[in-house]
Amino acid sequence: MSRVFAYCRVSTDNQTTANQVLEIQTAGFAIEGQRVIEEVISGSTAAKERPQFSKLLERLESGDVLVVTKLDRLGRNAMDVRSTVDDLASKGIRVHCLVLGGVDLTSAAGRMTMQVLAAVAEFERDLLIERTQSGLARAKADGKKLGRPEATKTKALVQEQKEMKFSQSQVAAKLGLGIATVKRHWKV
Repeated sequence: MSRVFAYCRVSTDNQTTANQVLEIQTAGFAIEGQRVIEEVISGSTAAKERPQFSKLLERLESGDVLVVTKLDRLGRNAMDVRSTVDDLASKGIRVHCLVLGGVDLTSAAGRMTMQVLAAVAEFERDLLIERTQSGLARAKADGKKLGRPEATKTKALVQEQKEMKFSQSQVAAKLGLGIATVKRHWKV
């Protein structure tokens, strides 16, 4: 009998995988708690470099089914997603994606659909990066200062304390600053 696993991934700590787990259960997949693999990591990180996904790969056996809610849970890079699905298929593991109607990504139709959607997702990500870079270049050309604003007041306070022969850690405690901030302003 095949075992069913769920891989649920979010990118940041302030997000939760609860909706993904609920979607998988609502779709009719009965998954035991220990087979729900949850991870907080960027989708741009290759699947095999993700700690929880790597542990999952060690647990999966031929005949098992891996369920994801969306293709981008596996990754944002089309080549990585394809490689991951191909590796799983070669081990006899089926991969189902709910947003694609629960299609088995290891089937011929599933592979074709996955490749098209993964390529579109990667294209969208690349467009976002291009737009961001273009916006930053335009802002810089318009004379806008990018990055952290200069902390002249903080720098002056740190220098004043330095002249009074306080140590960096004493200055940090006295001014309520982090030691990294004090070190940044220590040398003029």
